[in-house]
Amino acid sequence: MTATPSARRHYRASSQRFPVIKLIKSTFHHEAETRRALADFILHQDLLSMNGQCRTFEEAFAARQRRRHAVFVCNGSVANLLLIQVLVNQGLLRRGDRVGVSALTWPTNVMPLIQLGLEPVAIDCALDTLNVSPKNLERHVSGLRALFLTNVLGFCDDLPALRALCDDHGVLLLEDNCEALGSSVAGALLGNFSLASTFSFFVGHHLSTIEGGMVCTDDDDLYERLVISRAHGWDRNLAPDRQRRLRTEAAVDDFHAKYTFYDLASNFRPTEINGFIGNRQIRYWDEIVGARAAHFARFQQAMTGNEDVHQFDLNHMDTVSNFAMPVVCRTPELAEKYRAEFEAAGVEIRPVIAGDITRQPFYRRYVPESAERPVARLVHTNGFYFGNNPDLTEDELTTLCDLLGE
Repeated sequence: MTATPSARRHYRASSQRFPVIKLIKSTFHHEAETRRALADFILHQDLLSMNGQCRTFEEAFAARQRRRHAVFVCNGSVANLLLIQVLVNQGLLRRGDRVGVSALTWPTNVMPLIQLGLEPVAIDCALDTLNVSPKNLERHVSGLRALFLTNVLGFCDDLPALRALCDDHGVLLLEDNCEALGSSVAGALLGNFSLASTFSFFVGHHLSTIEGGMVCTDDDDLYERLVISRAHGWDRNLAPDRQRRLRTEAAVDDFHAKYTFYDLASNFRPTEINGFIGNRQIRYWDEIVGARAAHFARFQQAMTGNEDVHQFDLNHMDTVSNFAMPVVCRTPELAEKYRAEFEAAGVEIRPVIAGDITRQPFYRRYVPESAERPVARLVHTNGFYFGNNPDLTEDELTTLCDLLGE
């Protein structure tokens, strides 16, 4: 089903009356209240470098995500880099290891692998989920040391089966969950099927701390190494018993321990400003996830029966929580038409994340292979997305659903 010419004229005329439907509508959920609280915090807080607010946010986030540990960092891309660096430090990954990645993903899910001497293997996605499926993974799994899976735009494929396949082949499973906070399958939150998962709190994502990211894990040793490598490689953010053990093993006294560095690291610390915002925003977790999930269900229903676009099959998922709604048209000509109609209606749109990552200039420069990923390529050519945020008004939701073919 396609929008009629009269409907398209209506959208163009209406764009003068409706405000632009932006990809990002606000910096924070409950914007005015959060800004007032932040201003008061900054005026009265002496220490603004990483301290108690950040630790409180880590504990609250770990509890909500239902994982044992959470390590707060300055952004989501750094969360990916820190995690891979620590796995290399541990010897769980070694230079030259082949690591599977989702072909439809964001570049900083792949760049840390290249930077640290690993070999990314882009695995095509399934069209009905936009994610790596067990069938697609089976073609590559025997040669992989790890799979760094992106849970694309709040969706997932059969994650329990993917985890079982990885376990059977000794493949280390990791999740980039920055696009899927609050999504769940088989009774578990996405981000909890792996050794570790990463999150982003960039403006416009589910929870905003302006910039910020998190690494979550249930593994105590990995957690300790993440804390060390987040801040220069020193031990000062560890519990006292952990500090004593490291200092004894390295024969370091308490004075020299102040500037002793135990492993490869950088400075990826957040600030108390980010931590304070996180503690305010996490109060709205259920409200934010609930609104995004309800909007997604409405968008998906609006698309049903529209033969111009591919339909998603996500009945296996308990909750779909995303920050943007993908649309994949059947032909490039239809994609051009739909993009024009959305833009004429005042809707801000973007490519579906980075599209086929193997078509990106950086990937072609550093990864010497040219195998086709036909589904990722189709999404790259025929796809786009628009924002799904909890502040969408009824008029905006109606406009978006009309454009989708309701």
